[in-house]
Amino acid sequence: MNFEGLDPSLAEYAPPLHPALDPVLDPHLNPNLLPNVELDPEGVSLEGMAVPEPVHLLEGMYSELHTAVSEVGVPVSVSHFDLHEEMLWVGNHGGHATSFFGPTLERYSSFQVNSSDDIRQIQSLENGVLFLTKTNLKYMSRGGLIIFDYLMEESEDMHSLLLTDSSTLLVGGLQNHVVEIDLNTVQETQKYTVEVPGITIMRQSNRFFFCGHTSGKVSLRDLRTFVVEHEFDAYSGSLSDFDVHGNLLVTCGFSSRMNGLACDRFLKVYDLRMMRATTPLQVHIDPFFLRFIPTYTSRLAIISQTGQCQFCEPTGLANPADIFHVNTVGPLIMTFDVSASKQALAFGDSEGCVHLWADSPEVTFNAYSRETDFALPCIVDTLPHLDWNQDLVPLSLIPVPLTSDALLSDWPAANSAPAPRRAPPVDPEILRTMKKVGFIGYAPNPRTKLRNQIPYRLKETDNEFDSFSQVPESPIGREEEPHLYMVAKKYRKVTIKYSKLGLEDFDFKHYNKTLFAGLEPHIPNAYCNCMIQVLYFLEPVRCLVQNHLCQKEFCLGCELGLLFHMLDLSRGDPCQGSNFLRAFRTIPEASALGLILADSDEATGKVNLGRLIQSWNRFILTQLHQETQEQEGPQAYRGAGSSSFGSSGDSVIGQLFSCEMENCSMCRCGKETVRVSSTLLFTLSYPESTEKPVKDYEFAQILKRSICLEQNTQAWCENCEKYQPTVQTRNIRCLPDVLVINCEVNSSKEADFWKTQAEYAFQRAMMKRGGFEITKGKEISLGEWKELGNPDTGHSYPSVEELKNIWIPHAIKMRLTKSKELDVCNWSESDELSPTDDPESVYVYDLMATVVHILDSRTGGSLVGHIKVGETYHQRKEGVTHQQWYLFNDFLIEPVDKCEAVQFDMSWKVPAILYYARRNLNAKYNLVIKNPIEASVLLAEASLARKQRKCHATFIPLMLSEMPQAGDLVGLDAEFVTLNEEEAELRSDGTKSTIKPSQMSVARITCVRGQGPNEGVPFIDDYISTQEQVVDYLTQYSGIKPGDLDAKISSKHLTTLKSTYLKLRFLIDVGVKFVGHGLQKDFRVINLMVPKDQVIDTVYLFHIPRKRMISLRFLAWYFLDLKIQGETHDSIEDARTALQLYRKYLELSPQGAEPEDFRKVLKGLYEKGRKMDWKMGPCTPPCWACDRPWRGAAPREADAWNWNQQRRRGCPRPPHPPRCPVPRDSLSLPLPGIAAPPPPSSPAGPGALIKQPRTPAPPSPPWLRGRGARDRHRGDGRKDPARGWHRGHGGAGGGAWRSWGRGHGRPRLPGAERHAAGALSVPGPSALAPGCPRRRLRTGRPRRRPRSRPGRSRRLGRPNRLRRRPLLAVFPRGGSDGGARRDGRRRGQPRGNRRRSGTGERRGRPAAAEP
Repeated sequence: MNFEGLDPSLAEYAPPLHPALDPVLDPHLNPNLLPNVELDPEGVSLEGMAVPEPVHLLEGMYSELHTAVSEVGVPVSVSHFDLHEEMLWVGNHGGHATSFFGPTLERYSSFQVNSSDDIRQIQSLENGVLFLTKTNLKYMSRGGLIIFDYLMEESEDMHSLLLTDSSTLLVGGLQNHVVEIDLNTVQETQKYTVEVPGITIMRQSNRFFFCGHTSGKVSLRDLRTFVVEHEFDAYSGSLSDFDVHGNLLVTCGFSSRMNGLACDRFLKVYDLRMMRATTPLQVHIDPFFLRFIPTYTSRLAIISQTGQCQFCEPTGLANPADIFHVNTVGPLIMTFDVSASKQALAFGDSEGCVHLWADSPEVTFNAYSRETDFALPCIVDTLPHLDWNQDLVPLSLIPVPLTSDALLSDWPAANSAPAPRRAPPVDPEILRTMKKVGFIGYAPNPRTKLRNQIPYRLKETDNEFDSFSQVPESPIGREEEPHLYMVAKKYRKVTIKYSKLGLEDFDFKHYNKTLFAGLEPHIPNAYCNCMIQVLYFLEPVRCLVQNHLCQKEFCLGCELGLLFHMLDLSRGDPCQGSNFLRAFRTIPEASALGLILADSDEATGKVNLGRLIQSWNRFILTQLHQETQEQEGPQAYRGAGSSSFGSSGDSVIGQLFSCEMENCSMCRCGKETVRVSSTLLFTLSYPESTEKPVKDYEFAQILKRSICLEQNTQAWCENCEKYQPTVQTRNIRCLPDVLVINCEVNSSKEADFWKTQAEYAFQRAMMKRGGFEITKGKEISLGEWKELGNPDTGHSYPSVEELKNIWIPHAIKMRLTKSKELDVCNWSESDELSPTDDPESVYVYDLMATVVHILDSRTGGSLVGHIKVGETYHQRKEGVTHQQWYLFNDFLIEPVDKCEAVQFDMSWKVPAILYYARRNLNAKYNLVIKNPIEASVLLAEASLARKQRKCHATFIPLMLSEMPQAGDLVGLDAEFVTLNEEEAELRSDGTKSTIKPSQMSVARITCVRGQGPNEGVPFIDDYISTQEQVVDYLTQYSGIKPGDLDAKISSKHLTTLKSTYLKLRFLIDVGVKFVGHGLQKDFRVINLMVPKDQVIDTVYLFHIPRKRMISLRFLAWYFLDLKIQGETHDSIEDARTALQLYRKYLELSPQGAEPEDFRKVLKGLYEKGRKMDWKMGPCTPPCWACDRPWRGAAPREADAWNWNQQRRRGCPRPPHPPRCPVPRDSLSLPLPGIAAPPPPSSPAGPGALIKQPRTPAPPSPPWLRGRGARDRHRGDGRKDPARGWHRGHGGAGGGAWRSWGRGHGRPRLPGAERHAAGALSVPGPSALAPGCPRRRLRTGRPRRRPRSRPGRSRRLGRPNRLRRRPLLAVFPRGGSDGGARRDGRRRGQPRGNRRRSGTGERRGRPAAAEP
């Protein structure tokens, strides 16, 4: 509200208006209105001021009903009718708030909101009241307790607030922005900039936000973006008030006249349909406030500051006869408000009084107000004064209730013993976010517990300290525990016991002896495993989602189809829905419905799983219906062949589950409203009967009552134009093919109803079978039971237990009459329809699945499912055609009897969801599955990374001519990052037990070609983008660095998991064979099911049973003489190495070879590993002359060359005796420009390690292009990708190749090019093999490095290079300078000049001689 137009004398209200509240009243106060008001010395009235004489109110006409004093002398700044209770809130200029209850204005509460600033707006919420001051937003309870206090910047001047929804608030003022505040987190979520500053009034309609500015303008803003859509320039001076109703906007304000502001008596009226002004409305008073009062007509209430009030129509003429006057105590009206029921008006004046006007004596502020809580009266009238400062004051002065029991202090010492309290468990959120530095962990405070406060429990109920908190994992030697006697063993929560090998030694076959696949429960939000199984065993749903494929990254239909494909391929091995649950966690609707649980909630069992799975059931059906119904354009993953189900406009989920409903609302005025809707499931509605005992109902009766529901509720009536009690009935128009029922057994009342009805059904069944009644608690004797099971009677029951706790039938018959009335009755599985029944209107439903909630306080409960598996599933898995009920308890699958599926012992087995399928359902739908994944997924695709360029590409996509065929080899490797750390406990004996494994996510997937001209070249090298928080990138083992998975800063080829997953699925479907090391874990984290005949795992190829697995790094060193995985892992390198190892395996164990020969090789491998403690030795460098690896024995203690010298250099001992694999006579070196002949074949055998020669380098290598001494002395450490050797430009011969960190090397060029280039250095004494056409010459001792002396060159900025002594010069035999001396002198050169002929030697490393 704008206060610029107020009376200036109001600024000095305190001293002049109230000099002293003596017996003489202020002259401004009307003494007639204060006959019985007693004022205390501080000027606060304690009672309301009633109207002095009875007021006779006319119906529909507003008259003064009551007057009350908020705070005498302090002007009222704002008034507000509470929207939830019968209360009126008043705030004044002193920052004080007061509430009055009911039409009599009884004072309810009064408290100080702000010490100095005035209260500018009040907004009531369900749990409290919001108060806005200049720089403060305070949320307080109705009793005055502070809920939160939000302070704003001191420079801000707030005037108005607007509640956009239940948890979002807009706050505006004289600054140039509007702040959006989230009331749940009490944080500023967004700040909208406004072009015209000074927003003092805000209103909202169903189309716009309306903002009134101090400049006289009204702006209309978008509800979502807050962008200005339209603007009205109402007044030239200032705006005082406006209101919106329907399509009309009415404003009042001030205009600039005679260098001042004058109140404009024309109200501006705007039509929001055409966005233009209509005829202004002239009134007879000076308007300062206005409100719409839409009761019978859209009346306007216009209030002046002097207390005049006029009612008129916004499109009519104002009548002077409609003016009445508010009898105020003060001279000015400061605030005005209208109640939600439009029956009461509130005025606040400048003297602190509140005036209530109403149109009837029995006025209500709201249509439906809740009951107000009042403070309890004081039970004890007076208590004696107790001075705590006195030590001798007896504590017996404190009154205590009289009791006959012994007090705690009277207990003998024998009955009490000190017991230490156990330390509370550490919050799982702290363990998850903990960062370890040494042995100290640091984690942010989750603020889930009060500081320094621990709840005290008399009875220990914490599950954390219970050694039996979980079902024992080991299937061997498990015994019945006494505390789990109630829950059957197969229904208990199953967990996985992790060992050092992870899951490899866990016996899943003990829990599942069928060929159906279970689901692992350790993934977050895996509570829905049983419902995934239910949807999988619905044949039309299974075929639908496997045919569905879209371009959305997170599509539950696509992920469910991929998961169902894994369940199809599995032969009893458990699967996991990690990718499906990953997509499920990203859907905002799931989070809004509370379906995504934290790890702590699942572990402690704080949630009601029965209610949760029913909400999940409703959500998944709705989500699948929307995803499969959407019209999709051209797809990257789908070709011309589309789904075999229905048209694109309708969804198969809709055909299966949807049911068209007719909802009828009947008002008591006779107005009937009918609307048509559809539902995918039904919720059971139980009769609200207080009769004892409860009546006997059949399940069919309750089902019909729930489908054709009739209830009384409050609804809007267009005829009455208000909310009226209406009778709502629901009728069904068509029957669904699958009937889904949520049982809604969420309290003991519903559980007792099920238990009672099951007892009635048991009695009926016993009377039907045996002819006598069984009362409650009566046991059947053995003779009576044998009589019941007599074969002569036609019935045989092995146990009476099969009839207990059964209420729901195995089949239901539903018929829809021509008048659309529904008949439901219980049916039998063996009964068929009569010939007179129309199959189009009579449906028989067979029970297909039940989902139950297992109540177990020790484990927090679990969810299991009973599913009737059809013939098609048995035919695919087992080759037989029959139907059988199974229990699905995560990865525990066990066949059960059909009566067990409908038995619900409400003490531990509570029904949650029922699925009834129409008989012969599969015959109606086409169940052909067409694989929607095509070869186009392997072609080139764009990267998500913004900085990725073609120059950074690490792979070459497949061409159309390279498409893989069945049996082709593909090298595969994957790298992972950690999302959640593992949870483990350390036992007293020092062993570690894994409670929950770490949650991994795939970060990089690489596939390399396994054959063809481009063998070893990657065609997939995708980095997987993730939206979840990464705890550890595992850079040392994965090579993934922070930022590689971020699309904004990554330079890698970044894709989505779904895109790469489809590429691997296509390769699996084609039939390629994957070669890799440890592929079982890779496929598990990627969440792929690959047939075993398509996996070639090198970890098992080179493995002896019951012995350790050997790492890829050691295998590569032993068999291939390669040193890989130096600093970090590289998936391309690992995939190539796995392919080479597989080739080596084929070489060592060819077809038809004796297995004993290969076993000897493996024994030698394990012996070598044990000797070296499974650590790699140095790689043997190849001969520098012939470019072939050495063949020889292991290094020995004694050697013929100078070992001390090489030890100082850090070199390993060479093989002894070194032998070049190529005979001397057959060695020929190519000339420049002439290709080298192929190397001779080496004898095959376990010890023959063959390396292919390198491709000849260019004729003019970089190390011979005139590089200076500085360049030659420095190595740039470039790496040869084919061999794993580093190249250094200087040092031991320019361009020499040296092993990583070693001193051995070989020249870069073949021999003939070295002849043409001139003199070359020999890297070391063992680099030349006997038989090579090179001289083996001795080297001298290395010289000590001379001291660096500063000289002129250093002052001039040039480096002071060290002169190096030439170590050795070798010249080709038969050359022009064939008379070279062994000591490096040329013929005729004096000995004294030898030092100047080269660069010298440093640190014992051979140096290159100048050509």
